[in-house]
Amino acid sequence: MKKGVLILNHEQIQHKIKRIAYQVYESNLEEEEIVLAGISKNGYEFAQRLKTWLEKISPLKISLCEVKIDKKNPLSKIITSLEESDYKDKSVILADDVLNSGTTLIYGVKHFLEVPLKQFKTAVMVDRNHKKYPVKADFKGISLSTSIHETVTLTFEKGNNKAELF
Repeated sequence: MKKGVLILNHEQIQHKIKRIAYQVYESNLEEEEIVLAGISKNGYEFAQRLKTWLEKISPLKISLCEVKIDKKNPLSKIITSLEESDYKDKSVILADDVLNSGTTLIYGVKHFLEVPLKQFKTAVMVDRNHKKYPVKADFKGISLSTSIHETVTLTFEKGNNKAELF
């Protein structure tokens, strides 16, 4: 297996998730409840970790929502683990691990904008600055300028989270 260049180690990722949790809380001080919607697999893992920190630092009631998007065909139906009524008129944060071209995030945003929301923000661990769409991360762990041929991989393993550049 090809070895990547370590961008963030476990402790750095933990620190960045904690910092993002504080930013999310600060932008939702007036709220009693928020919805963390994580894009399936790693975005959802990221959302779960954010939820853990938010529960430590805030009184917010946090609902987790898994968002399933076919990354090869983002126009196909998006499936969420919560019903629309569960996030209607609430503050929603859409989370993903790596923001590459913005395709996955923009289609996730589109899905949630079809329902009236109180507030909508996005959070990513790594922002790669290769956007094909006008989407930005409101909360981000790190911004990286990479070549289009490079890949960033985020691995969430108990006690061994890491971000690598390949």
